[in-house]
Amino acid sequence: MRDRTDLPAQQNRTTAARFPTAVDTALRDAGWQPGRWDIRQAEEWADALRAHTSPGGHQHAVFPAAVEAWAEFGGLRITPSTPGRQIATSILLIDPLSGLHLARTLGDLGRALETDIAPLGEEGDGQAVLAIDSEGRVYSIDHTGDWYLGSDIDRALEALMTGAQPARLTSG
Repeated sequence: MRDRTDLPAQQNRTTAARFPTAVDTALRDAGWQPGRWDIRQAEEWADALRAHTSPGGHQHAVFPAAVEAWAEFGGLRITPSTPGRQIATSILLIDPLSGLHLARTLGDLGRALETDIAPLGEEGDGQAVLAIDSEGRVYSIDHTGDWYLGSDIDRALEALMTGAQPARLTSG
């Protein structure tokens, strides 16, 4: 009888996975693995965001949910391994500095949602900015509107990498 370490790599790495197989594969191909935690880089990003003030005087919010997401997934450039189910998938970059100059935009969204919002990264080589709120919920902001991606980073990554249709944020 073979133990799990004898199984082919693809099968072994998805056993009892936190993510669906396609998402797990894309994350691992990007350099993620369970237990990944680069708090040093996350703290550098937090310091850079705190130090930045826009010309209009707007500043970024920095909070534990954002720092934790940056520590686990920060720096990854994730290429989905499957076509989208409902919408096209796109490359993701988890780097909060891609939203450095969006302090006002993120602040406005945060006020509308009655929460703090921090940058998370970008989708589609800059076509949309990814953001996270103080509760860990994730959003995408693009030229067509603001979108809710999931209740936490795991659900958001799953939605983005499988092409699940996000919910559009609306007023009222």
